[in-house]
Amino acid sequence: MKKFDNFVSQQTGATIQLASFTPDEGGVGEFHAMIHIEPRGELFPDQYARMLLAERDLLALPVLDGARVIFKRYFLSDACNQTPIMTDLGDCSVSFIQQPPLDGSKVALWVYLQKGVDCHTDTDGVMVVDHNGYRQLWKMGMTHPHGDSAHQTQRLLEAFEGSLSRHGATIERNCIRTWFYVRDVDTQYAGMVRARKANFEANGLTPQTHYISSTGIGGLPADPEAIIQLGTFSLVGFQPEQQRYLYALSHLNKTIDYGVTFERGTLLEFGDRAHAYISGTASIDNKGQVVYVGDIRAQTLRMWENVETLLAEGQMTTDDIMQIVVYLRDIADADIVSQMFATRFPNAPYVLTLAPVCRPAWLIEMECIAIAPRHLHFPPF
Repeated sequence: MKKFDNFVSQQTGATIQLASFTPDEGGVGEFHAMIHIEPRGELFPDQYARMLLAERDLLALPVLDGARVIFKRYFLSDACNQTPIMTDLGDCSVSFIQQPPLDGSKVALWVYLQKGVDCHTDTDGVMVVDHNGYRQLWKMGMTHPHGDSAHQTQRLLEAFEGSLSRHGATIERNCIRTWFYVRDVDTQYAGMVRARKANFEANGLTPQTHYISSTGIGGLPADPEAIIQLGTFSLVGFQPEQQRYLYALSHLNKTIDYGVTFERGTLLEFGDRAHAYISGTASIDNKGQVVYVGDIRAQTLRMWENVETLLAEGQMTTDDIMQIVVYLRDIADADIVSQMFATRFPNAPYVLTLAPVCRPAWLIEMECIAIAPRHLHFPPF
């Protein structure tokens, strides 16, 4: 049901890491791919041309016959100058963020595909995916180029509410996962946090109810006037008992303890599988304190331990991880962390990027998505 493959093309200078989840009984297949481009000392247009060829090679793989691209996220070294060059993006939800890949290239790509679904892009730019009575709503790359970080966050969440309402959905009931990319995170993160908290309170999200799994991380939108970029995943058609939250209180505190409003992880269970959406996770203890300040190796190990504990709460292990995004504050730590991840996660697709974490003392953060088989009474995914 689950398979991990690496494909290397000498012609394109690309490495494709692919994780596949295909149920034995048929049903929806899910695929996460990371595409890495060998630098070769080229300018961006040449690297991007090879990325397009690598995407073509990915879609030509027999296991992906009939699969649809649901979303793509490009990690760029200079989003402002590179995105105007990029074309042939396909019919899916797409985001671009300046978080330079730490392999020396100018672009890396995360692609999420599904097989056995009906999908289209609506008039709001939402990728709508229908299957087995469920409706997925993916909307990436949202920006609002006016005002401070709090104002931009407020306007983005209001626009997101409007998109959801046209599908009979709400933030409180249906939003599963968000990504907030923050320009100059050390100074602008606080405004995003305030505006998000106010919006959530207005939508009935409180410490007594729940929040939403999220990553809030440094990243530059392509529009130089945009301070915040928002990406979202929502789901319609599931029952409340299909969703629960992962806390790992032996290792982590609740985020509201230090004034932020997101869940450490969200577990969605279906008849044939479970999804775990692990938020951006760093080297933190259950009192909310940064541990192993200044030690990249120790912080990486503690971060892994925290993720493992969250997954275990959802009856999963790190073997169930389908993709990982790693964020580093200091480019000089890239070699050490790359070696550690290659040893610890030899199969899971992952990308290492330059992106400061929301607290200066955190040197590293990771997020991931995991999928594990289930045999439950709910409709299959």
